[in-house]
Amino acid sequence: MNMTYLQTIRGEKTTHCPVWFMRQAGRSQAEYRRIKEKYSLFEITQQPELCAYITRLPVEEYNVDAAILYKDIMTPLVPIGVDVELKPGIGPVIGNPIRTAEDIAALRALDMAESLPHVIETIRILTQEQLEVPLIGFGGAPFTLASYMLEGGPSKTYQKTRQMLVARPDLWDALMVKLTAMSIVYLGAQIEAGAGAIQIFDSWVGAVSAREYETRIYPFMKELITSLKAKYPTTPITMFGVGTYHLLPLWRTLPLDVIGLDWRCPIEDAKAMGITQAVQGNLDPAYLFADWSTIQKEIDRILAAGAVHGKHIFNLGHGVVPEANPEVLKRIVTYVHEVTSC
Repeated sequence: MNMTYLQTIRGEKTTHCPVWFMRQAGRSQAEYRRIKEKYSLFEITQQPELCAYITRLPVEEYNVDAAILYKDIMTPLVPIGVDVELKPGIGPVIGNPIRTAEDIAALRALDMAESLPHVIETIRILTQEQLEVPLIGFGGAPFTLASYMLEGGPSKTYQKTRQMLVARPDLWDALMVKLTAMSIVYLGAQIEAGAGAIQIFDSWVGAVSAREYETRIYPFMKELITSLKAKYPTTPITMFGVGTYHLLPLWRTLPLDVIGLDWRCPIEDAKAMGITQAVQGNLDPAYLFADWSTIQKEIDRILAAGAVHGKHIFNLGHGVVPEANPEVLKRIVTYVHEVTSC
């Protein structure tokens, strides 16, 4: 069993720097594209054997040191009463966006056994029968989930989300309470099913100021992470968002084990901020399209900074884009393993 991912998080000596890629399952893989011609994402996730197959594809193709469960952050919203459609080229579109207190009150509690048994079964298949690396379970953070529910889909400004946060804090807090409770159930169930680690994607929280984050979001994130840590103290938790440089001083005070860095934040800056947790990242996905010499130099720079930090998991600074060449991803993994091996 290759445990370098978990060993790095714990600060233990490893044979090499672990590597995995956000959005590594699917996206640019030819086999995945073939499957997607027949099934939608939600249809795939409802078939545990097929979902497990897609989850382990990048482990076999790229030799990465961790798998991440194939699913979408929208997965737990459907059972609680959110009308979600994943539209190609657009993303999640919400048919019943949140507008009133009644809308929030109508959101149901999440029952994993009743609504998402296929997620549990997929994790069981992977961890008990197939994987030789840790499996990362994941979920969207309350803010990022709320942003889709309020905007009605992807947004560039998150105007409706920020508007409720500052103008109707009563509604905002009520929505956060519901989504935090749901997230505790959802992530906890993944851990109990066998996930060896959890990553929380607060992908769009960089849209808010540090001040607003501290007052209207931080308390709920602390409750979420603390609740999971109280029940599953040995399961590491990672937080990741895009454009969150200004929030890192707050994130470092949460009971996190890993802080994911996008490509805008040098690892040296994270260390200067006092981040002692393991750091994850942070090759700009744009480098996947450069010549190998350019890619190699950037990898070397990141690895050097990671070595100084002391606990570093190599990853992209965001997810794999569909146009990425799988051979480049495979070469990156091989290179990182070779130059960091001891």
